[in-house]
Amino acid sequence: MSEKILVINPNSNEEVTRATDEALNPLRTADAPYIECVTIHEGPRGIECQRDVDAATPHVTRLIEREKSDADAFVIACYSDPGLRSAREVTNKPIFGIAESGISTAIMLGGQIGVISILADAVERHWVYAESLGLKSRIIADVPVNLTVAELANENIVTAQMLDAGHSLCDRFKVNVILLGCAGMARYRRVLEVELKIPVIDPTQAAVAAAISTLRLGYRSLRITT
Repeated sequence: MSEKILVINPNSNEEVTRATDEALNPLRTADAPYIECVTIHEGPRGIECQRDVDAATPHVTRLIEREKSDADAFVIACYSDPGLRSAREVTNKPIFGIAESGISTAIMLGGQIGVISILADAVERHWVYAESLGLKSRIIADVPVNLTVAELANENIVTAQMLDAGHSLCDRFKVNVILLGCAGMARYRRVLEVELKIPVIDPTQAAVAAAISTLRLGYRSLRITT
């Protein structure tokens, strides 16, 4: 039976789940684990402040505890990594937060990291979280596009604002790799790379790629027994 990676959208916006699912298609190869994306319908409509993070956390933890016998690895598809630490207490199976995975991938691809966030309020939260990971010094700047999670679906409006943020990071802050600071930004990765000519990381892709590598290396449990 094929291994399974469960990708969890902690907000209740099905459009975010759909876009995330589509962005993961390049990782769906014949020999890869089965990748399933699910929505937490009880979660907030978008995770845009600390209160939303706190509201989503118990739902994420309960879902992972409920599904721990059916999935081989989990990805929490929100840049705030809600429930990451508490979920790691309910299962020994590997769990990946997309911020943690995205920053780690960005470090490998460039020394000057820039983040594109949704709202100005998210920027401070991102700095605090990066500091808690011991990775704050690796991020040069975090620029918001001042859009809600729901508004990210409007490509006619959002593309221009994403490009403006990307140019600001490159021209003003001289970054050489950009990290998308929201799972709902996945659809804009390629257009940014083409325009800016530097690597642009979708953190959900980074987290799922890490999950695939972890399972292929045999780390199906983080508790090693002899």
